Amino acid sequence: MLASEFSDSTLNQQGSGEFDPMFIITKLGAKVNRVIVAGMLERLDPRETSNGSTLWQGQLRDPSGLHFFSVGDYAPESMRELTIQLSSRIEDGESIMLLMTAKARYFQNEEGAVYTSLRPEEAAIVTREVYRNWLVSACKGMLERMDMQEKAISLEKTTNALAAAGIPENMREGLLLAGEHYGEIDTEPYRLNIMNALDIAEDKVPSFTPNSLPKSQASLEVEEQESTQEEVPESDGEIDLNQVLLDLISRLDQGEGVDFDTLLSNAAARGHDRDASEAALDDLTEDGTVHEPRFGWFKITN
Repeated sequence: MLASEFSDSTLNQQGSGEFDPMFIITKLGAKVNRVIVAGMLERLDPRETSNGSTLWQGQLRDPSGLHFFSVGDYAPESMRELTIQLSSRIEDGESIMLLMTAKARYFQNEEGAVYTSLRPEEAAIVTREVYRNWLVSACKGMLERMDMQEKAISLEKTTNALAAAGIPENMREGLLLAGEHYGEIDTEPYRLNIMNALDIAEDKVPSFTPNSLPKSQASLEVEEQESTQEEVPESDGEIDLNQVLLDLISRLDQGEGVDFDTLLSNAAARGHDRDASEAALDDLTEDGTVHEPRFGWFKITN
């Protein structure tokens, strides 16, 4: 899950039993007890607690924002040992890409402000390739939740209505709780987060420059793409979807073409319906503007 969705959450659900799990409900209706996150390890500092133990507090940055986490005596021994090793490596100036499984935490102060954080249970240093794959997976999950959240807006606020609309069982309660608590939400920031994340996953960062990136994010060493994009033709005030797809293929093609899922995921992140994108891609293929050098991969015809 991207940091922006998790950190925006201000609703939790606590079971009545002593050992019942606690869930954080995101604006998109996800019920989070444990979550997989990844990003650049930006900070990891020790703090002495009142009982004399050491609590490590850290920050993990992904393209959408920051995850805050803490590792204390309660953490598994392997996690504590890794934390000490990571602290030493950060002090030496090393850039570390980390993927972790963590338990969701929720705190509300006396003024009513809500803060989310993570309690890592497992973590591992990962390669850029693994990080890219995680970004694509996280974006896909967020897009699916956005689609279900938008669909739920027009439905009767009952689990039966959501079920009849094809919304999975594991999302129904969360969507109802989120709708009641958050009301109408603006999903455009999430859409922009997805676009930026997919650009990084594809080694394309048109909306960032090295100077505007936080130092830790710039250390991903992604190649900067020149921001000289051609204006997209418009027809009757609407973006020409064919031109959007051609622009994406041109930008993402590394020589072998662009695969079907990557192309449609990028189009969806820019607000275009998947069915419409498929139809537009069929049109471009039929008129010879693009071709498939191999099945499911698309290139612009020279």
